[in-house]
Amino acid sequence: MSTDCSLLSSELELQRQEEIYQQLLLKTMEKMQTENPESKVILPQPGLCVKTVTEPGKQKVFVNICQSSSVPAPGDLTREELVELLQSEDPSGYRLPMSLGEPHVEMDNKSEGCTVYDVVINQEFFQKCQKDTLFQQFVILVSFEGLENKYNLELSRDWKVLKNRKFLGSVSEQNIRTKSRPIIQEMQPQPEFTLLVEPPAGDPEYLIAEIKLPGVAVSRSLVLDIGEDRLVLNARPSLFHLDIFHPFLVNQENSVAQYNTSTQVLTVTMPVVS
Repeated sequence: MSTDCSLLSSELELQRQEEIYQQLLLKTMEKMQTENPESKVILPQPGLCVKTVTEPGKQKVFVNICQSSSVPAPGDLTREELVELLQSEDPSGYRLPMSLGEPHVEMDNKSEGCTVYDVVINQEFFQKCQKDTLFQQFVILVSFEGLENKYNLELSRDWKVLKNRKFLGSVSEQNIRTKSRPIIQEMQPQPEFTLLVEPPAGDPEYLIAEIKLPGVAVSRSLVLDIGEDRLVLNARPSLFHLDIFHPFLVNQENSVAQYNTSTQVLTVTMPVVS
């Protein structure tokens, strides 16, 4: 059986060009990535305890809103600015640093089992929330959204703040960041992402970004902005913030994004401008 040498040569050339493209993208991504920030273990102080239920199962859930001076303080925000923020189309523009702890099982006052989550915010901001119920409701709402995104659940907005209890269960240590990284402004981990070129050889026609967003249950939590050579992604509320530059100029208007809720991967297809 004879072998077509020209076809074999063509395949080798395509493979070589694909390797060159992959090396180019790898170098570009290495420049964009930064080292992991330092972290430390903290023991938060009790703050307030919120009771609610899951939807639609009506399983009892408690959320401990804790406080710590080790958690970064958010930007200054007046009551008037908060009202304006809540009425805006994109309230995710204001970032509230927080640490979302792992769920733990506790016993309530009826000796019944329940799920408890611990959320830690800045101590000074917590004190501000204690003086104004609007700020308190805002923190509870953001905490609920953060837990929903991270743990793929739905919490009822018909909550109740317990009067005589600041914490349910025992206070546990949490590991938080002590440094922020340039492209990730939140305390949650950076999403993994890859950049692919199609076709892998020859003139590029499409730049494809695949971003893994563990814990993001629905696409409505995502806010995506595509620039000529930049991609900015926010996952509400302050779960992820990704800001990357890529080595190609793309057509913003014809770019398409699709989120797969099963794999929790966002795929952004961007036509490359010749």
